[in-house]
Amino acid sequence: MVILDYGSGNLRSAERAVQRAGADVEVTADPHAALEADGLVVPGVGAFSACMEGLRSVSGEKIIGKRLAGCRPVLGICVGMQILFERGVEHGVEAEGAGEWPGTVDKLEADVLPHMGWNTVRAPADSQLFAGLDADTRFYFVHSYAARTWELDSGLAGRQPKVTWANHGQDFVAAVENGPLWATQFHPEKSGDAGAHLLRNWLHTLS
Repeated sequence: MVILDYGSGNLRSAERAVQRAGADVEVTADPHAALEADGLVVPGVGAFSACMEGLRSVSGEKIIGKRLAGCRPVLGICVGMQILFERGVEHGVEAEGAGEWPGTVDKLEADVLPHMGWNTVRAPADSQLFAGLDADTRFYFVHSYAARTWELDSGLAGRQPKVTWANHGQDFVAAVENGPLWATQFHPEKSGDAGAHLLRNWLHTLS
């Protein structure tokens, strides 16, 4: 298991969380290791444009694309999820994303920002990511921007995408299961037992 080190994200907390969930973990920017690992975690915090700049500095968008072309699992977390979309708009500045999914990440319309703290989600009944978790389970969010629409009809590897939603002022995409590409807007590594359960669900799909 590799956590991609591209200069963004809570690498050590992600590392510890994945280790606790039962995986051997390496934090690295090495392209060969990232391509060959059973699973690749792409964390991310901060601005969309800065994360994309860091990702490109290690050819991360190419690594993600090659893994997905070979149906090799990738998990994006927080801004690591946002940069999978086509573009992000922050403070009126538009930045190009990795483009694995159509759509734009932009500012939530809510009375209080950032959206910081615990919130529930609405997962599809057949979700693998949220399997075994109650509908009132809460996850930890810290963000002001999100994908507020989902525009992809047919998914990777011929599977219909499973989209999970949450609400803070308005609905936004909280998680996606799209063939080998999964992602969460919330932080599983900061979500206690619920986050650990979710990470184990993902790890079980790798074997």
